Amino acid sequence: MQQTLQIKLLPAEAASEETIRAYAAQAIGRPVRSISGIQLLKRSIDARSKQPHIILTIHVFVEEPYQERSFKTLHFPDVSRAEKKVVIIGAGPAGLFAAFKLIEKGVRPILLERGKDVRSRRRDLAALNKQGVLNPESNYCFGEGGAGTYSDGKLYTRSNKRGDINRILNLLVQFGADENILIDAHPHIGTNKLPLIIQAMRQQILDCGGLFLFEKKVVDFILQKDRLNHVITSDGDSFEADAFILATGHSARDIFHLLHQKNILIEAKPFALGVRIEHPQQLIDRVQYHTPPAAPVARDPFLPPASYSLVQQVHHGGVFSFCMCPGGIIAPASTSPDELVVNGWSPSRRNNPFANSGMVVTVEEKDLSAFRKHGPLAGIYFQQAVERKAYQQGGGKFVAPAQRMVDFVERKVSSNLPDCSYVPGIHSTALQQVLPPFIYDSLQQAFPLFGQKMKGYFTNEAVLVATESRTSSPVRVPRDTHSLQHPQIGNLYPCGEGAGYAGGIVSAAMDGERVADLAAQAINN
Repeated sequence: MQQTLQIKLLPAEAASEETIRAYAAQAIGRPVRSISGIQLLKRSIDARSKQPHIILTIHVFVEEPYQERSFKTLHFPDVSRAEKKVVIIGAGPAGLFAAFKLIEKGVRPILLERGKDVRSRRRDLAALNKQGVLNPESNYCFGEGGAGTYSDGKLYTRSNKRGDINRILNLLVQFGADENILIDAHPHIGTNKLPLIIQAMRQQILDCGGLFLFEKKVVDFILQKDRLNHVITSDGDSFEADAFILATGHSARDIFHLLHQKNILIEAKPFALGVRIEHPQQLIDRVQYHTPPAAPVARDPFLPPASYSLVQQVHHGGVFSFCMCPGGIIAPASTSPDELVVNGWSPSRRNNPFANSGMVVTVEEKDLSAFRKHGPLAGIYFQQAVERKAYQQGGGKFVAPAQRMVDFVERKVSSNLPDCSYVPGIHSTALQQVLPPFIYDSLQQAFPLFGQKMKGYFTNEAVLVATESRTSSPVRVPRDTHSLQHPQIGNLYPCGEGAGYAGGIVSAAMDGERVADLAAQAINN
């Protein structure tokens, strides 16, 4: 007999296989010895009450042979001699997973990545963090794996209608991710583990006969009537293909400018902008796990570092947390030498002493009136204006302007700043000199209200670091609802975060697969 059931355990109990067996036996009314094995299907945390619990969904084998959980391994064909080929512009999650779907369909992918491979990219990140020297083509946004390589590796998405989430997770496991991502309610890989996974994916693409080229920045689209004939890269190379997948990510502003110059339709879309906020992780643990102030430790050792998700409506509109990183680090995510952008990530163990999260305000078209002359690029110019102010207020070398939370609300310049994970350093500033008034006012209203929802959250132990401005693309590259082709160019397929159709690794990967599937069908018919 086999049976699937859900059990609720204390954290220490959930860490014990023997205890899980005992609870399972009790739940089904059979002796423990009758259970031949248990498969763990799902795991989540319920911290709503004073005593947090772990919720496990398990598959129990009773008096019959236990079967290990099987993971489907996909095998990819050799496409080195395939007649059909597709150029993929950008090797982030959307581009990489698009390549695998094309290979599955017998089409040869040609990936053009403007940045460097993971190993070379690491040296440029070190120079950015330690010396304040930015390589505009090799940074946290540009390079092998795109922003996804250094995006913390969160894999949670609500985009169930966009594709097969389990397929994406299984492929990541196939290329080296921990199998726990198939079980946890909010799966996470960790920035320290993503580079090796990305390299394994690249090697598989090459082994199948795909082409993977670095430092190939696309600078021109050559059109013939209503089709894209070939693209030209900054080094003068030209690449022809049967179809082209545009998977450049949300920070490839030059691509948006190029599309606009070529009269290829693009549209402005809402996005969000604000700050990244950092608390001591112990403070968040105590708040979220209801740990008494007198308790010697902030959380049960069998619980992970706590996270949070906050949303608040204020007079202007919505304020919400974004990309919360427990046990994480704030990193410089700039792509231009005079603009300051911050982001956050966590290692796999989430064992750093700080918790950080983006805290952002929705930016609508009505908020961009000062930039209206730029048409669909208005959001980009708005972002740039704020990022340049942040760079100036920080004093250069990507030192970030910062302010304690309560001081921010009370409009006081912080006399000193707490320790912070942001390696280039932080500088005390009045952030109203950086943020647009409606952004500042919205955050100022929201923070005390967040403190009412999470007792202890609104505190001067927290520091705000500016600016979190690349939450999503401020531009949408339109496409047909059914064919996913650009409405003007029959063989151009916009996809992923940069085109405005995704918001993370998994949703971008699924969107890349959908686009590649339809592109393969179109060119094979």
